[in-house]
Amino acid sequence: MADRGTRPTTVWSRPERGARGPAPERSRTQIAAAALALADAEGLAAVSMRALAQRLGTGPASLYRYVGSRDELLDLMADAVAGELDLSGATGGDWLDDLVGLALQSRDAHVRHPWLADLNDRRGEVLGPHAIDYLDHALGILAPAPGTAGQKLEAIGLLGGLAVLFARREAAATPAGDPSTGDPAGRAAHLAAVAAEGRHPHLLAALTAAGAPPPADRDALFVRLLRRLLPAMLGQGEP
Repeated sequence: MADRGTRPTTVWSRPERGARGPAPERSRTQIAAAALALADAEGLAAVSMRALAQRLGTGPASLYRYVGSRDELLDLMADAVAGELDLSGATGGDWLDDLVGLALQSRDAHVRHPWLADLNDRRGEVLGPHAIDYLDHALGILAPAPGTAGQKLEAIGLLGGLAVLFARREAAATPAGDPSTGDPAGRAAHLAAVAAEGRHPHLLAALTAAGAPPPADRDALFVRLLRRLLPAMLGQGEP
């Protein structure tokens, strides 16, 4: 049995309120929601105990009745985003369709909260109650799928990684008309022109064989990649 002093703890490891003292005026859920609104409006760097207290109309010291540190606040925020995903759908249908639908939800959540990926990059993802619900739900979806338990956990990790990647690309997209990043057709034409110069024969062959690129549809590309990669990771091959 692990020593009590070395056992990992999180903000969820202790009750939301102590057995003594006055009833709390706020809940962790309310505090996390206010912190999310602050991060969405001003960025993650703007989230401090002082700034959050000001937003809530209270003193910074009072917040420490609910969370022990800014790190705990960040953990609550990340789990609150996980709680935005709808896990009410029944599992047991087409596992690939269900998992792709879950991935689209995850990507959309990262688009709504672009600071989340940076938070998890710096701190590592701390699994709170909603995140654990998500993981269990994803494993339930994968119950009829081929593959080992380890492969299924890796597939869920890949799903999350692609969701973050596509959310970051969407957040970084600039308005149409910017020749550097906002004109997919212009970028494709530039690549074709470079390949046609003859110094990149493999690129030219690939572009020639591929033909005209499909319309720039991030949703379609995201779904297409998932539908190819997830079965392959589980030993099923491309559907």
